[in-house]
Amino acid sequence: MQNQALSQSNKLNGLDHLRALAISMVFIFHYRLFGHPDWVVGFGKFGWTGVDLFFVLSGFLIAGQLFAKINQGKNISIKEFYFKRFFRIIPAYLFIVGLYFLVPAFKEWETLPPLWKFLTFTQNIGLNRQTTGTFSHAWSLCIEEQFYLLLPIILATAIYFKAVKKAIYLLPVLFVAGFVIRLMIWNNIVVPVENTDAFFNTWMTWMYYPTFTRLDGLLAGIAVAAIFEFLPHFKSSITKLGNIVLLAGLLLVITAGFVCTNLASYATSMFGFPLIAIAYSIIVMGAASHTSILYKFNSRITSTIATLSYSLYLSHKAIIHLTQQLFSDFGIDVNGNLMLAICIVTCVLAALLMNILIEKPFLKWRDRILAKQMLG
Repeated sequence: MQNQALSQSNKLNGLDHLRALAISMVFIFHYRLFGHPDWVVGFGKFGWTGVDLFFVLSGFLIAGQLFAKINQGKNISIKEFYFKRFFRIIPAYLFIVGLYFLVPAFKEWETLPPLWKFLTFTQNIGLNRQTTGTFSHAWSLCIEEQFYLLLPIILATAIYFKAVKKAIYLLPVLFVAGFVIRLMIWNNIVVPVENTDAFFNTWMTWMYYPTFTRLDGLLAGIAVAAIFEFLPHFKSSITKLGNIVLLAGLLLVITAGFVCTNLASYATSMFGFPLIAIAYSIIVMGAASHTSILYKFNSRITSTIATLSYSLYLSHKAIIHLTQQLFSDFGIDVNGNLMLAICIVTCVLAALLMNILIEKPFLKWRDRILAKQMLG
């Protein structure tokens, strides 16, 4: 039992490093939207892919939990799944949404989308960054929540019809469908405004934010979970080569960086999104392999950042805005490295408070309720 616990801890260590990397990438990418040192522009240019890494991790972890039950011959409890996801996601999310709508000074910019879009997790559909860009980063959480809603239903249906293995074949179909949808959007919606001022905003609204164009990462994560759970021999071959798999994934990420030199481009839209998803899925396979350095290396720093990543993700833009507004009154340059360091500290402290006061209490409450149900 002790070895099993240690193995699980090591596996989480590997993924925690990636989760910490993902939130760091997102943070530095978004920091460019505020006052920032010159070096941040180039350094954070590829940071937008941190969201794709989050997608891959979510697909791998959530689908992996469900596939494990299926492989053990157990039924999926949709009620239990939704219950766990609710207590993990909703309390901190509603807290931040409340601050945005009730405390005007909290908003990093002026205009918010309607409240109902946040409450229904549809804010990413038709999101106009120019007119309703405040708390725009919630778009990726909307996609994840839609994923959490549909995946257990699809798998429960597949179990009912005894077609789980066949359902896995939906993954490449949906992957190709995403390519076709993006191609249609590019030709029919983006190209007509290609040489106008509306181009970038149109690309963001129709290509970057919608669920139907950004499923690549989640699908790639689900595919890795399926490999690990249903193809044990293939998994064994992969996990023996953990560091080589990590290196292969890293090289593919570097390749993707050359493909995606311009974010709002045909190359990024058509090939960059799936290439990044595949690259990060390979890195996730490496990180979850017992032979890889990420699996073996334990870091309190990365585990702490990983633990705070959700609260950091929700709050970082508003906290950067408030921090720069406050400390600039003391003569600190908003474009300086000192301000960046202060923003990092305040964002981490805000996330720590959220984790202590909101996330942990609700998770403990969730576990107590589930324990009572099991005893009952």
